[in-house]
Amino acid sequence: MLSALILLPFFGAALIGFWPAGISGKLSRRIALLFASLTFLWTVLLAIKFNPGEVTQQFAEFLPWIDSLGLNYNLGIDGLSLPLLVLNGILTSIAIYSSDESLQRPRFYYSLVLLLSAGVTGAFLAQDLLLFFLFYELELIPLYLLIAIWGGARRGYAATKFLIYTAVSGILILASFLGMVWLSGSSNFALATLNATTLPLATQLLLLGGILVGFGIKIPLVPFHTWLPDAHVEASTPISVLLAGVLLKLGTYGILRFGMDLLPEAWSYLAPWLATWAVVSVLFGSSCAIAQTDMKKMVAYSSIGHMGYVLLAAAAATPLSTLGAVMQMISHGLISALLFLLVGVVYQKAGSRDLDVIKGLLNPERGLPVIGSLMVLGVMASAGIPGMVGFISEFVVFRGSFPVFPVQTLLSMLGTGLTAVYFLILMNRAFFGRLSPQVINLPRVFWSDRIPAIILAVLIVIFGIQPSWLVRWTEPTITAMVNTQNVVAAVSLDKVKSKT
Repeated sequence: MLSALILLPFFGAALIGFWPAGISGKLSRRIALLFASLTFLWTVLLAIKFNPGEVTQQFAEFLPWIDSLGLNYNLGIDGLSLPLLVLNGILTSIAIYSSDESLQRPRFYYSLVLLLSAGVTGAFLAQDLLLFFLFYELELIPLYLLIAIWGGARRGYAATKFLIYTAVSGILILASFLGMVWLSGSSNFALATLNATTLPLATQLLLLGGILVGFGIKIPLVPFHTWLPDAHVEASTPISVLLAGVLLKLGTYGILRFGMDLLPEAWSYLAPWLATWAVVSVLFGSSCAIAQTDMKKMVAYSSIGHMGYVLLAAAAATPLSTLGAVMQMISHGLISALLFLLVGVVYQKAGSRDLDVIKGLLNPERGLPVIGSLMVLGVMASAGIPGMVGFISEFVVFRGSFPVFPVQTLLSMLGTGLTAVYFLILMNRAFFGRLSPQVINLPRVFWSDRIPAIILAVLIVIFGIQPSWLVRWTEPTITAMVNTQNVVAAVSLDKVKSKT
């Protein structure tokens, strides 16, 4: 059942790519949307069959592959990966639906989007370190090409910068994975059999450092963040939706799965420093967002700030804070996708994203009133207004982290205030007041342009009102993971005290 989630988009990409010459862009889009929708529906079926009370990997698949390397085809799903798979299915379908039918080389474009989705899905399902790395690197190639070919004026620079940063990220992650397996004496890369807690603390810290920096580039955390604003600004709107909504979550997922879970002793030792790192990312990302005049760049910097909350929650490593980290991942995926979609519509209709150029877009007669109203909802959700998923995820993060790191939590809470500041600047300058002369005659916005944003807006409100629907699959898995981490850390502390 899990292999189907990977094979469906792969098959769709092959069908579009090798279709006889003459296939139109509209037909390519429909085929891609069909396979993306089938993959999403299959994910929903898995969610229905999933047993939330079982904390082990479900629907497991195992196939021996390369014995000499200790590499096996090993897939599984639990409460940590399931919500991210559902998110990937939703946003991939929305990205394909929102793509321009008139874009150049449509067959290549939609094939790459489906390959990107397959790589992300495989990474979330992999229960083998080396298999995860292969899928992690697989998604790099399609995303690079999607930015380099269909991006903006500086797409070559942005794509190359993304490629270099992500390549360094992969090298550090692979080195840490190899170190964990070889130094612990494991015969393969299977997560279930790996026991790196037997390694000396100094070795664990070195390995964890590689994991933190490697996945910190992907999240991204300050100071490894500079590739993200450039990539977002130059990428097309659908690719920005996938980049912010799904691909950044590979970094936070990796930190939880391979950092906190596999190296709990080293994680506990570094936790105060990680919480401080989170504060720096939150405040720096939010401060940079205030200074932007490009709407897309402002939303990009907001992602840096909001992903810092995930690191804070993971550093605290309480059941509640870690659950909040997963909620924040899903919340940010939905909200950032909504904001990038809306900014994309504004850019398409107004021809600019510059806050010094566009004004008065909420004008009911000649502006974009529906898009502006959805933007109000999106920025309110991002700022943590009650009744929306952004509020409940941030509240759980802060409530779970405060008992462990009160100072860092209070400083991170300033980020919510800064979020309100820069998004109020965006709304005031772009949507209120009189229409500026540059955008006085805006093209009509069709309902087909609004439907993806409306779907995301509805989900944001539903999960904000009923958050238990968001966490029912996740809570048992997270509780078991954190309890194991705390037990190992306590045993390690006892050993240190006895030696002293």
